[in-house]
Amino acid sequence: MSGSIKVVGFGPGSFEHITDRARQAMVTSHVIIGYHTYVDLIRDLLVDQEIVRTGMTEEVSRAQTAVKLARAGKDVAVISSGDAGVYGMAGLIYEVLIESGWNPSESLQVEIIPGISAINSCASLLGAPIMHDACTISLSDHLTPWETIKRRVEAAAMADFVIALYNPRSGRRTSQIVETQQILLQYRSPDTPVGLVKSAYRAQQHVVRTTLAHMLEQEIGMLTTVIIGNSTTFYHGDLMITPRGYQRKYTLDQVEQRLRPGERLHVENEPWSLRAVQSKENTPVLTKQKASMSATLDSLQLAQEALSRVQMSATSAQQSSTLLGQVNERSQMAVQTAPQQVVDFVVAVAPGVANKRFTAEQLICLADLAKDQGEVHYTADHQIELRIKTEDPQAVVDQLREAGFYVFPVGEVVKVKACDFCDGEKAESIPYARELTNRLGGRKVPKELCIGVNGCAMACYGAVLEDIGIVYRKGKFDLFLGGKTTGRTACAAKLMAEGIPANQIVNLVEQIVNEYSEQAFPSERFHKFFARVGIVAGFSYDKTTAPVVVDTVCGT
Repeated sequence: MSGSIKVVGFGPGSFEHITDRARQAMVTSHVIIGYHTYVDLIRDLLVDQEIVRTGMTEEVSRAQTAVKLARAGKDVAVISSGDAGVYGMAGLIYEVLIESGWNPSESLQVEIIPGISAINSCASLLGAPIMHDACTISLSDHLTPWETIKRRVEAAAMADFVIALYNPRSGRRTSQIVETQQILLQYRSPDTPVGLVKSAYRAQQHVVRTTLAHMLEQEIGMLTTVIIGNSTTFYHGDLMITPRGYQRKYTLDQVEQRLRPGERLHVENEPWSLRAVQSKENTPVLTKQKASMSATLDSLQLAQEALSRVQMSATSAQQSSTLLGQVNERSQMAVQTAPQQVVDFVVAVAPGVANKRFTAEQLICLADLAKDQGEVHYTADHQIELRIKTEDPQAVVDQLREAGFYVFPVGEVVKVKACDFCDGEKAESIPYARELTNRLGGRKVPKELCIGVNGCAMACYGAVLEDIGIVYRKGKFDLFLGGKTTGRTACAAKLMAEGIPANQIVNLVEQIVNEYSEQAFPSERFHKFFARVGIVAGFSYDKTTAPVVVDTVCGT
């Protein structure tokens, strides 16, 4: 017999904010499945339940485990902080079930138990900032392209929503919150109230009240929820308040109201309402506004206006068709005459694969491109990142290449990190490092992947710590796979093979990258992929750590 899955939102984590239904679901389940931190938060509620703990980014494995145990007859509680249906586990549980062929008529039952989402718990500590229309936007681009997220931020800014930003910044994602502030400042006053709440209703709770202009001066991390007011939000002492609009209809300081209850919804008493606009002089909106269409509207505005008019119009289909024809004609003209769009452009450059020296001309080229508004960053992968605004990214790339730079895209791509081969004195393996760079450098992969290349057994540039490491020794290569360079569980890669012929190494590494690209989950790091699939390019994953014997001195 099948068991059940209860997807439990337990709110911010404090016991007094966990609903009775959530407590009951967790206490009566056979198995509790959750992220390490979430399990720790509710552990005191548990008795003798089996606990399955996993790390961050392992949501799919949690969902798969829950389905497997439920099909085996267990009652399973999958826990999420906040509300399980808001960036939680609810949707993923359903997706995994559907992929397995499940339908709601089966004996395996699923229940989603709601909790208090971060937007609500954080708003309560600030005052009443989400009294009017509000939206949530996650700034994490692990599952959603950043360009899509930027469009959502701009749409919410244009529409004057109160905005709650989830996952605003992490140790590796630092630019998204900066770009978000830049977008919002195009549509909102620098004095717009902003509340920053970290770990609401937990022991580490921290609340900061600031403004849109100064928000980045404060500490913002993954546990922070950022609530940005709309054009009417104001501070009253420490309280952040967004008016609902009652002051337009009621006199708040008088008991006797100007309008009786039956009069408040009349068109003449709500001149701002859609009904009032439509009924004015009994003239359809389509006809009234058609004459005032601005010649400066761009194609997007024209399309939006046409859609709204078609929806509101009481005119015939023939009139609508005529208007859309006019919009289409003018949209084409706007596209033909529109200037090139300015974009935020980020590109990585290096003076060479083995060469680490920048010429004066190359530094001048970077300075000229960056000017006053651009930025130049030196990265841990021995690259310079150039961040600028430009109308012509290809012209920038061409200019960098003319200056003698290797030019690479940034993001979820392959990076080849080679040593300087003792300033070129140990040059035997440089051609292989260059070929790897030319074949694989900048290739799109599920998650950023680093290939380390060292030209001798000293491996002083840390190739054995990277996702894929190759070390040149005695005319051949040693291969290392699955290193983890960051985090408290950081570890060196495992030695897979010694003495690989030099003429085989590039093809072998390319095969490994190809298998990773084809089989890895989105955003799955190489070391997790290797552990999950077990075999890559014929090399088997081994949890044990074999000692690496360095039997030669540098250069022999």
